[in-house]
Parts: sequence; C-alpha cells; structure tokens
Amino acid sequence: MDIVQEYSRKFEEVIDKVGQPLKPYIPAIARFLIVVTFLEDALRISTQFGDQLYYLQRHRGFPWGVSHFFLIANVLTMLVCSTLVIARKHTEYAAAALLGVVVTQALGYGLIFDASFFLRNLSVIGGLLMVVSDSLSKRRQLFAGLPSITESNKRTYFQLAGRVLLIFLFIGFALHGSWTLSRVIASVVGLAACIMIAVGFKAKLSAMFLVLFLSVFNIVVNNWWSVDSSHSQKDFLKYDFFQTLSIMGGLLLLVTLGPGGMSVDEKKKAF
Repeated sequence: MDIVQEYSRKFEEVIDKVGQPLKPYIPAIARFLIVVTFLEDALRISTQFGDQLYYLQRHRGFPWGVSHFFLIANVLTMLVCSTLVIARKHTEYAAAALLGVVVTQALGYGLIFDASFFLRNLSVIGGLLMVVSDSLSKRRQLFAGLPSITESNKRTYFQLAGRVLLIFLFIGFALHGSWTLSRVIASVVGLAACIMIAVGFKAKLSAMFLVLFLSVFNIVVNNWWSVDSSHSQKDFLKYDFFQTLSIMGGLLLLVTLGPGGMSVDEKKKAF
C-alpha cells in the first residue's frame, strides 16, 4: 500500500508540473466543455428543424404548434444558459434550466427508459452540479469574512452529488458492448477509478485518469467526422462525442475544486 501511495504521489506531482501553465484556464475550459453538448444540440435542432418537427409530430404525437414551441424553447434555453455558464453569470439558474432541458428532452423524445441515454445524462447532470459547486465556491470567496455555513454545506453536497453522478458514463461503458480482453482491463481499471471518485479517495488523480482515458476513447470510438454524412449512425456518434466532452468538463472541474468535505481525502487532511 505504501508503494502504491508513493507512486500515486509522484504521478500527482508530474501532473501538477505538466498542467501548471494551464491551471488558471482549466475552470473556464471545464465550463465550456460541460455545456458544449447543449451548444451542439441547439445547432443540430436548428439545422434539422424540419426533421425534428416531423419526428415529434409523427412519432411522438406532438400537436402542431406545441412541437414548434418545444424545439424553439429548448434551443433558446440551451444557447442562453450555456453562455451564462461560460461567463459565470447567474450560474445556478442557468444550470437548473439546462437540467430542465435534459429532463424535458428525455420525456419529449421518449428516451427516458433507454439505459445508455439515462446513464449518460446522469453524468451530464453531474457536470452541471459541479458547475453549481464552482459558483458557490466563487461566492464564498467574495464573502470570505462573513459566516457562510449554509453556503459551505450546499457546496459540499453539490460536490458529492456531482462527483457520484459523473461516474455513471463509465458504468454504462462497462456494462454495454462486446467483451474483449482490452475492454475487460479498461473496465476494471476505470471502475476502480470511479469508486475512488465516488468515495473521494485520490479523487483528483482518478478524475485526471478518466479525463485522459475518455479523451482517447472519444476519438477512437465516437469518431463521427470519419463517417459519411448519409450514414444513419453519424448523428448518434456526434451526440455521444459531445456528451462525453461535457462529462470530461465535469471531471476537470473536480480536478480543480477537489472532492469536497464529504470525502476520504478531506477527512485525511483533518487528522
């Protein structure tokens, strides 16, 4: 165990040294990545508006007019609230509105019982909760001289919920698909990192590992740019690609903020 801790400490030092030049920009990059799936979805709906209307009216039973309102409201909410998250303005309200988009789209498109969609969106919600935690952290710094027990508790709970939800993408990856030796190895290592994130043990190190893993996974598996535009899977690959980027953004915020008070890492600091 001591050897493992020593190697992990050295790895953390290397990561800190390599990432030092980027450290001031990581929170902004993370927030952009978290909302990039909403920006891409807004663009996709706008450019495929007629097809979206046809699907909602023909297959989901939306009345004419209601389908128009549903799509336009979603596009405007995603564009406006994503911009607010990036700019760190009214972050809690913007994150809540984007969470509402996730829920209404799941219901509207009839994907609420699709296991892969459900797990991915839990991770996206986890990223949004990390954004709220980041916002509460900023507010706490602004009023550092005032009592902030309530804000501190809220931040702790949001960080806990956020980091737990973030790992559901990897759980979905581990449970779906054909089993090969490389997939088994990746699943075991990845799930170990997810458990460490959930309990808050070496959470920053584990989150960075998952960011690196998902970067490779996203390029190799969700390579939508290499698929012909007429291919039926192109939109699905593109959707998965940008959702994975959003979850990577949530993990990057976890690297920046840490796991929060309800974690093994923080308990160890207290002793």
